[in-house]
Amino acid sequence: MTPANVDLVIFDCDGVLIDSELISAKILIDELANLGAVVDFEYFREQFLGRSFPKVAQTIRTTFDIELPDDFEIRYRQKLLAEFDISLQPTNGIKNILSQLGVASCVATSSSPQRVERSLSLTQLADHFGENVFTASMVQNGKPAPDLFLLVAKTLGIAPDKCLVIEDSQPGIEASYAAGMQVLHYTGGSHLRGDVAMNKGNSTGLIAFDHWSKFFELAPQLKAEKT
Repeated sequence: MTPANVDLVIFDCDGVLIDSELISAKILIDELANLGAVVDFEYFREQFLGRSFPKVAQTIRTTFDIELPDDFEIRYRQKLLAEFDISLQPTNGIKNILSQLGVASCVATSSSPQRVERSLSLTQLADHFGENVFTASMVQNGKPAPDLFLLVAKTLGIAPDKCLVIEDSQPGIEASYAAGMQVLHYTGGSHLRGDVAMNKGNSTGLIAFDHWSKFFELAPQLKAEKT
């Protein structure tokens, strides 16, 4: 179903606002290989995409029966942000959407506060959101639990059913549904490009779109009127 009666658009960050997931995957896969845990990109996408780092770390410990070094997370984040400084880009067309959006918007992400702050600054998206940036560190349970999205709705005073979430990951989509929110599946990030299944949506009525140029086709009422 196409979005209706939307007062707030909630954007995920990684893979939606910024094209970061291939960068994240490469850094994490390399770091795990140094510990003898060999994973490929498909494993990364199925097990780690859209989840907070504590959940990712727990999956690694349980699946591979290894104890991560105390500095593993710090080292991973340092290398990731260093690569962001060189390579990070916003997703293609997102700036046009944000500049024409006619309703309130915010960010709700599984990333750490430091990572999302750097990401939005590097891609020159920070000014679109101001203080309306919410991270998994603010709630007890990250995606796929609805906690983060419900916190957003409560803080901004918007009924959950009047919120539209834009997500790229299955945990984020599940969290949106659990929060009673509308959701669109953005599949235009480089980590999902060419995945036919991802771009078809599914039997639950979830609508997928692979380029921001299609956003206002799906939700024309969200485009600001010209003055």
